[in-house]
Amino acid sequence: MSQTHPLHQQPQALKALMGIRDLVLGGAVTPGTRLSEVAIAERLGISRTPIRAALARLEQEGLVKILPSGGYAVRRFSRAEVLDAIELRGVLEGTAARLAAERGALPERLAALKDIVEALEGAVADWPEALDFDRYVELNAAFHDALAGLAGSETIRREVERVKNLPFASPSAFLDKQADVPAFRRSLVTGQAQHRAIVEAIEMGEGTRAEALAREHARLARANLEYVMEEDRSLLARVPALALVNE
Repeated sequence: MSQTHPLHQQPQALKALMGIRDLVLGGAVTPGTRLSEVAIAERLGISRTPIRAALARLEQEGLVKILPSGGYAVRRFSRAEVLDAIELRGVLEGTAARLAAERGALPERLAALKDIVEALEGAVADWPEALDFDRYVELNAAFHDALAGLAGSETIRREVERVKNLPFASPSAFLDKQADVPAFRRSLVTGQAQHRAIVEAIEMGEGTRAEALAREHARLARANLEYVMEEDRSLLARVPALALVNE
């Protein structure tokens, strides 16, 4: 019997992982609902083997839980869990920034990060009259990816990537849902000022300052979450994943 080539398996595994994550965080599956491998496989158009592997991975990430009767169900989260995940990302990204400052980043990596910051500056240059929101979201993700690898530590890069997959811990967890919310648009300008300050601190070899700035930067996600939950609850419907969070 022929075997599927490993290079073919990889895209299927990634498709399964991203597909299930999108279903859950997009509000298509409610908390406590048992996840049917057959139904998911049919919906995503892939076989059950990568679906099974993806569910196991998502259980490790904490997005789903194992049922006593077998299989997996979508988890519900306390607000404290979500805030802890955001804080943990800040700790790890702060460590990445500090190590890059103390060890010295490779010139080409630092130059690439500075290029991203300059491109981000262009995205917010016309605020408040105009703001290239989609471009900002794209470049923001690129900034955080580059920062994670700036120190040249695969361990740090891998752990930052892992924590970004925790529910709501991604740097773009709320950005892509509120393009027309003034409070969130203002937070982009603050975020860009922090991007620039982080890079300057790294370039100057100021490890403690770079770490503190990166940790403070991650707390923008916390502020956005608290704004939705406490200040403008009309936005809840526009962030379906918040149905997973206990009041």
